[in-house]
Amino acid sequence: MSPASRQGIVIVALTEPGKALGQQLQNQLLGAELWYRPKPFSDRVQQAFSEGRRLIFICATGIVIRTLAPVLTDKKQDPPVLVMDEQGRHVIALLSGHEGGANDWAAELAARIGAKPVITSARRYQQPGYTIGMGCERNCPLEALESLLFDCLALAGLELSQIDSLHSIDIKADEVGLIRLADKLGLSYRTWDKAALSQVEDQLSTRSEYVFKTVGVYGVAESAALVGAQQLRTDPAEPVELVLNKQKNPQATCAIARAYRG
Repeated sequence: MSPASRQGIVIVALTEPGKALGQQLQNQLLGAELWYRPKPFSDRVQQAFSEGRRLIFICATGIVIRTLAPVLTDKKQDPPVLVMDEQGRHVIALLSGHEGGANDWAAELAARIGAKPVITSARRYQQPGYTIGMGCERNCPLEALESLLFDCLALAGLELSQIDSLHSIDIKADEVGLIRLADKLGLSYRTWDKAALSQVEDQLSTRSEYVFKTVGVYGVAESAALVGAQQLRTDPAEPVELVLNKQKNPQATCAIARAYRG
């Protein structure tokens, strides 16, 4: 899930404990609004849903189903809807689980707050795994790499504990800063040749002619993250995807990809 897809989140709470939980979520979710006992309830919630806003309800599932039933259209078009209990113990992917991304969203949110995801779609649930891809100038300082990586985690709404590994291009196999970064954070570090990286070039968010002329691929960070994610998936037919497009500082680039594993 890219940062852009996290915009337009509405958290709906109906009780004081729910409001307290909602405030915690609001502080962690970029662009989220908290609606406490919105009035008129049905009209406001239905309008937000019809506008395609992502919804988190902290209340009984029955209330949500009865409220949204009149405006449900199609699972391929409806926005994702999550439901949580007041104690924040469970995150239920109620609507648009697979097609709309509610399953993934529920898993990510549950991991963030220490809750249990409850996936209600028929598809067998798989745990998402995340990989970091990085490129950098030669002899890039560890501090510049570490700062960028943690900035990217914050943008993607992820914790370091959710990251499986760090990846780059093979000419960076001896890059001291990247090696030290992986060691410091407890991540495995793996590099890939341009033949492997070029296989995912159709998934890149941007293509840099300069980078291609320099190293033979159109982007190091995104390509490396995607190829690294391919190693995590349980089913080779499952797609891998970027959850954070390339970010950069003056000395390095970083991207995050996701795959599914059992």
